[in-house]
Amino acid sequence: MRADRLLSIVMLLQHRGRLNAADIAAELEVSMRTVLRDIEALSSAGVPVYTDRGRGGGISLLPGYRTELTGLTAEEATALLASGSGRVATPAFARAMRKVAAAIPEAHRAAASTASQRILVRPDGFAFPHEPEVHLPELQRVVVDGKRIRVSYRNRVGAVAERILDPIGLVYAGDHWYLLAARDGTERVYRVSRIDSLDMLDESADRSDVVDLEAAFTAHWKSFRASLAHIEITCLAEDSVWISLTKNVVRVISDHMQDDGRHLAVIEFSGHNHATGALWHCGPGVTVLQPTSLRDELAQRARATAQLYC
Repeated sequence: MRADRLLSIVMLLQHRGRLNAADIAAELEVSMRTVLRDIEALSSAGVPVYTDRGRGGGISLLPGYRTELTGLTAEEATALLASGSGRVATPAFARAMRKVAAAIPEAHRAAASTASQRILVRPDGFAFPHEPEVHLPELQRVVVDGKRIRVSYRNRVGAVAERILDPIGLVYAGDHWYLLAARDGTERVYRVSRIDSLDMLDESADRSDVVDLEAAFTAHWKSFRASLAHIEITCLAEDSVWISLTKNVVRVISDHMQDDGRHLAVIEFSGHNHATGALWHCGPGVTVLQPTSLRDELAQRARATAQLYC
């Protein structure tokens, strides 16, 4: 831990220039006494760090001293800083960003800082808050360390059950974190936000030393999509609702713009509930032509709603 802290001090001084001990202590969440001991250790190790006492003084590196640790190009470091903005800040993440910032050549550092300040990445939108993923830091540790875990997990209908899992990997997809893990030897995918509690067991996870997360997650995704009962609907859609209607469908099979400005389209949804919800959300902007069963269901829902307000 101390070696990592010493490295973080060098990164801070290299990136920000002169800092006082209180600033460094606050950044690293340690005492000022610890910072002063670390500065002494760095100096003894040959790092050209020195302290100016009195008003306006502080701790700084010898002008021109730099240490390159990551091997990142300017473009790569800029992309990391920009994509990292707005993410949940953890001590490990903060240390990584300091190293990234320090790796950027001086000539490009201003542009990279601008990118991180002017590009914000957030998983939640205006209408709906993002589900909290409170156990993500713990899962990162157990995935790397290869430890078995016990979790309380909520399924899609809200039922909670205890599971003993062998973590394999973490995947971020569609604004959600997913845990790929084995349960009783069978590989499954779990949404991290549905984990209510987590305990790390004093046992090694039963898993292969090699994993292809991309291939594994894609296989589960395809299996899930194939298990859904897809449905095709034919409809007339106003141009004003067309984009929102087709944003999350499986696919648009055909689309023809009529003389009245409406889309005559055949659209595939992932299931009956998916289709009903999307079409109901569009209100009178969409007229369902086929299947008649879905058309009748929407008409019945509309009549029942109208009766509540008549």
